[in-house]
Amino acid sequence: MFITFEGIDGSGKSTQIYLLANSLTELNFTVKVLREPGGNIVSENIRNLLLHTDDIVEPRCELLLFTAARAQLVSRVIKPALDNGDIVLCDRYIDSSVAYQGYGRQLPIDDINIINAFATAGLVPDATFILDLAPLEASNRADSRFDLTSTSPDRMEKSGNEFFTRARNGYLYIAHMNPERVHVLNARSSIQDLQESIWKVVSGLLQRKKQ
Repeated sequence: MFITFEGIDGSGKSTQIYLLANSLTELNFTVKVLREPGGNIVSENIRNLLLHTDDIVEPRCELLLFTAARAQLVSRVIKPALDNGDIVLCDRYIDSSVAYQGYGRQLPIDDINIINAFATAGLVPDATFILDLAPLEASNRADSRFDLTSTSPDRMEKSGNEFFTRARNGYLYIAHMNPERVHVLNARSSIQDLQESIWKVVSGLLQRKKQ
């Protein structure tokens, strides 16, 4: 089973992935937790280039680098794990490219869908959770995190409020167009409420897999 988590930075994806992984592990499932871009040496190198370069990265170049990292992750990590019967949880996947490079950078959505399908060999998640949060609140959460960890925002996190507003609207449209796969959750809800909403969907998927 393949489950992805989406949302603008600061929406709380990492927390919910961690909690879900723990719940599944307690039920004796083998769980692989991944992030995009990343999850293997090639993709982590691309991640470092994308997020920490001081050079200007053109939107098309950005899209192709993200999807190149995705192609490597799917081929080398995700697909083998799924073939082995593992459950894969991934922080970001194909919908990030549509929301960020499509709506955020305003590249053609149809082109992005074609590139995503090629990069992933058509692999689509069983379920996707979008943790929805207004950009200003997400920015405030991120600022608090930076203060606590003494870190600085990366290149994508510096994209600005207008960019993240477009990306958020993109996520909501993705959910509208994919109601069977995509579940929108209010990221302002409590951690426990979010965890319970996610588990309700995941437990339903597990039951269907048994049938």
